[in-house]
Amino acid sequence: MSFPLRYAVLLDGAFVIRKLEAQLGRFPAAEDIQALAAALHAHDCVTDLSRLRIYFYHAHPAAGALVNPVSKKRVSLQATPTHANHKRLLEALETIPDVALRLGETSTNGWKVGPSAFRNLMRHPRLIEAEDLVPAIGQKGVDLRIELDIARLALTRSVQAIVAVTGDSDLVPAFKFARREGLRVFLCHMGHSIKREMLIHVDRDIRLRARGALPARSRSRLPVSAEASRCS
Repeated sequence: MSFPLRYAVLLDGAFVIRKLEAQLGRFPAAEDIQALAAALHAHDCVTDLSRLRIYFYHAHPAAGALVNPVSKKRVSLQATPTHANHKRLLEALETIPDVALRLGETSTNGWKVGPSAFRNLMRHPRLIEAEDLVPAIGQKGVDLRIELDIARLALTRSVQAIVAVTGDSDLVPAFKFARREGLRVFLCHMGHSIKREMLIHVDRDIRLRARGALPARSRSRLPVSAEASRCS
């Protein structure tokens, strides 16, 4: 009995959200994630393969409360737009066929100066204000889940190729392992500046052009495109 040649899409959730948010000018919705996957599927590297599944790696939204060290105001993380946006996205993605969530944990480490405030402070030095600070939230166990899935897909021969959408060079050892086991490894870094070793240890660098792949309501912003470079 023969099976179709298949590939899997592995999305580094925090990376994808950040890149799409910059392109769209808003927090991405589940349909934006699907549009990205569709743009990848249109690429010559995988268009003749059957997609097994989309894996989305992220973490549960941060919960609890923090006290702003400047204003002394107590902030409930569950009541923030950031928590609501991430919760809404994850709940939508988990109901989509052939999409699997792999969720790590969040760690809250006090406060940090937000990126826009930091740029402003560098241009115009002044005392830090309460509004300059944002919760310092990190993720734990997300990279490990990506690495485990890459190893599992390679060892079980569930797919013949993977498309990893990330800019994280910590995944290079997993890419090397997958290639040694016979998988084709394709990387999409969405125009992000990456280390050279990431390109060395993948088979193709998939580059998506900016033209019309996201839903119609997104197209006025600079969407990711289904039109992509050839896999030669």
